[in-house]
Amino acid sequence: MKISLRKGFSFGLTSGVITTLGMMVGLHSSTHSRPAVIGGIIAVAIADALSDAVGIHISEESENRHSSREIWESTVATLFSKFFLALTFIVPVILLPLPHALLTSIAWGLSIVTLISFLIARNRPIPTHKVVLEHLLIVLIVILLTHYVGDWIASLT
Repeated sequence: MKISLRKGFSFGLTSGVITTLGMMVGLHSSTHSRPAVIGGIIAVAIADALSDAVGIHISEESENRHSSREIWESTVATLFSKFFLALTFIVPVILLPLPHALLTSIAWGLSIVTLISFLIARNRPIPTHKVVLEHLLIVLIVILLTHYVGDWIASLT
């Protein structure tokens, strides 16, 4: 796979998992509302996917070492990977009771990050498990932080 596409997909998928899970967990903890969680997922799919795509576009341009085609490949790969991945988190929220949907979504997200991390680690001269554990730890920290912030916000009312 071309590096521009690999960069866009890996960024979009990883960001999609972390942002969507953080939004879902925080909204669930603060509202316990299925419509709020679904609305948050859709907001991430649209607004954050576009934001990240523009961010990667500007970042690639600022390096001043990529062709216009490479920049646009990274941009489009980021946009579509984040948009479509974020939307996949709606399925368990629609089909399952909300607490089960969150657990299913967390398992789904951790599986995606594990796979991406494994694929990235294969190309690096460090042990695969270190890369995978590092990335999973970051996701788990986001999940815990957004859960407790959601609880705190709920306690304010």
